[in-house]
Amino acid sequence: MAEDKRFNWRLPLYGAVGALTVFLPNLLTGADLGLILYLFVAAPFMSLVLIIVAMRNGGRQPLPVLSMLIVYCVISWGLFKDQSDLRDLGRWVLGSRNYKAEVLSQPTPTNGELKHLEWDGSGFAGIANRSVYLIFDPNDSLAQETRNHSSHKFAGIPCEVPRLIRLESHWYSVEFYTDTNWEHCN
Repeated sequence: MAEDKRFNWRLPLYGAVGALTVFLPNLLTGADLGLILYLFVAAPFMSLVLIIVAMRNGGRQPLPVLSMLIVYCVISWGLFKDQSDLRDLGRWVLGSRNYKAEVLSQPTPTNGELKHLEWDGSGFAGIANRSVYLIFDPNDSLAQETRNHSSHKFAGIPCEVPRLIRLESHWYSVEFYTDTNWEHCN
């Protein structure tokens, strides 16, 4: 009897693990494919699993079931809201050695631009294309800019950018405005 009155912490934990599991394919795939998998496969499947867990509980402990659903929704929302940053950081952690080698093998630009490669992107048929670049800044001059958030135009980058993330010393992820890329600034 006393066992039934104790709060079941496993159910909220299931909600947290479920949200992280659902988000994993979005982290590992490209932006468009990850979003499609998240919205149409992973999220509905995990929601169904959580509903089955709630139904198996049979209303004996409504607070843990409610907390499981709340934890799932809050973590899913937080991960989905920051998906671009998390995907960039995840890709960097998993593959930085290869990305560094590819960028550093490029000749040094003579026009003052920074070494870069197109790292990620999304869009379809020339509409709402989003480009993300990996940038090597040998002087680490962008480090101060990431702290200030004062300007969207940076030395060595030809276009204005809405998002600049420091991955590690000298290495940055830069997202360009929609339908803008390194060669074509709107």
